[in-house]
Amino acid sequence: MHGTSNIQMLTITMNTNGMSNKIHPTLIWDDQNVVLIDTGYPGQLNEFRNCFNQLGVSFEKLNKILITHQDIDHIGSLSAIVDESINKIEVYASEVEKPYIQGDKMLVKLTPESIAKALESLPAEASDDFRKAFKHRLENPPKGKINHGLELGNELSICGGISVIDTAGHTPGHISFYHKESKTLVAGDALLIENGQLYPSNPQYTYDVEQSIKSIEGLLSFDIDRVICYHGGLFEGNVKERLNEIIKK
Repeated sequence: MHGTSNIQMLTITMNTNGMSNKIHPTLIWDDQNVVLIDTGYPGQLNEFRNCFNQLGVSFEKLNKILITHQDIDHIGSLSAIVDESINKIEVYASEVEKPYIQGDKMLVKLTPESIAKALESLPAEASDDFRKAFKHRLENPPKGKINHGLELGNELSICGGISVIDTAGHTPGHISFYHKESKTLVAGDALLIENGQLYPSNPQYTYDVEQSIKSIEGLLSFDIDRVICYHGGLFEGNVKERLNEIIKK
């Protein structure tokens, strides 16, 4: 608990074809609002429900979803969560990402070449049915309606203030969120953690590597005590010092 609002990193495990993959969406809540940042892979609605229950937060009170960017593991269960809710959920994303998330444009990383490459990288023992389903999912990615296009640099006056930060690079309109009360940066995929250390987004999965590093400079103006990375979890310690090291490299 921090101040009058709460913030909690969630841990959701995805098991596909014998491989386990953890992701870390974020939940921020107070008496007025329950805010979820990013919505996992398709088919993870029940995992989200379980996370809410464990925290003692009513899933029915969820009323805002913030999306950092268009990748499938961030928008996968968006429409399922919205459709399932008895509440009207307001969904926010950057204006740049909005048409991709809504399915008006194809996701930037899903080119015919990248889909072919992804299929090639599947383990040899993957069944034909799994391969077919995997290909279908990539060719028909999830989508969801965005109610509000976010202006970069804006502050949402919810849960003690949540700033919208331009961290383009991983995708063209990637954004991160800074929760003022807890001094927490919710980085999405702008940063990741490997072996306990903070790194920039993986070049292999990054749309514009140069821009993604440049975006990290914009984080230095925030007073950050901890970082929640969608891949890797929580980083606490001398955040500013580490961000400076990343930029200098």
